[in-house]
Amino acid sequence: MTRVTFGIIALNAQPFLEYNLKALYPFAHQIIVVEGAARAAASLAKPDGHSKDDTLTVIQEFQKQHDPENKVLLVAAKDEGYTDGFWPEKDEMSQAYARRATGDWLWQVDSDEFYLDADKQTVLQLLAERPELGGISFPFHEFWGSFDAITTGKWYLQEFTEVRRIFRWGPGHTYTTHRPPTVLDERGRDRYESAWLSGKELRRRGIFMYHYSYVFPKQARQKVGYYSNVAWSDTFRRNEQWFHESYQALKRPLFLGEQGWPILQWLERYRGQHPQAILELRADLESGRVTEPQRDETDIQRLLASPLYLLATRLLRILMPPYWRVRSWWRLRRKARARRTA
Repeated sequence: MTRVTFGIIALNAQPFLEYNLKALYPFAHQIIVVEGAARAAASLAKPDGHSKDDTLTVIQEFQKQHDPENKVLLVAAKDEGYTDGFWPEKDEMSQAYARRATGDWLWQVDSDEFYLDADKQTVLQLLAERPELGGISFPFHEFWGSFDAITTGKWYLQEFTEVRRIFRWGPGHTYTTHRPPTVLDERGRDRYESAWLSGKELRRRGIFMYHYSYVFPKQARQKVGYYSNVAWSDTFRRNEQWFHESYQALKRPLFLGEQGWPILQWLERYRGQHPQAILELRADLESGRVTEPQRDETDIQRLLASPLYLLATRLLRILMPPYWRVRSWWRLRRKARARRTA
């Protein structure tokens, strides 16, 4: 039996979290939800560090009503001795669920990350058949402003093509960093440097992670509130400007990156499948059972219907990869020449 511990960190994670818990439950040995805010996200939380929305209540109600096998564990900052209720950073939040993991595998999941049920079953089978694996990375689709649009470009096609999500887990293992997710085995060896199933291999199998991270304005606003205040990077200091000019207004539709400088990043129409949990969420949004302000998609749909925009983005997809290869080759050549002349 493949025993998987799913680890989730959650702040203002509704409406996704409730659907994600239900989707993960049949595949889980254990689900550990670490709730609350890192100190950089204090403006997004209550004074006690908990979510401003009903995330905490949803987890507690799920435990009472939908957890007959007692799989779900809730962890708050005070459980780790942080008396003000806030986590130092996401490293400590991830470490908190890792220390409590009792599965043979640790699967990191954001509250707005989903998978097709058939893909989860395939992955569990792969884990059972290949015990030598240290872990798995996933290719992903990132949804932006709509359930029907994904964002792509330099960041996604060259620099961040896959994400580490599953790690072999056992006694003596430690979770060290959240960026990138890193697990060391009992001898201090990085699991990522062992036998690893790459996102490239999963892409060939048609298996993806579906990340709905920019669908609702609330999510984009929350990213601004957190990343603008982190101590570990100055890259995102202009996120407030990005939110108004790019996310809300699409002023530069070929440069939608939020990293604080012009990066080729654009929207494409998504025509593939959605996980069942997302189909249920969308139906509940349409019926009014779930209420969450959504971004007006008129400008997105108009942009995606534009022949000129379609031509520009397709040309970028064709021309950028050879440009990156030539640029990388040229930089390596310059460095080699500099070393010879030093």
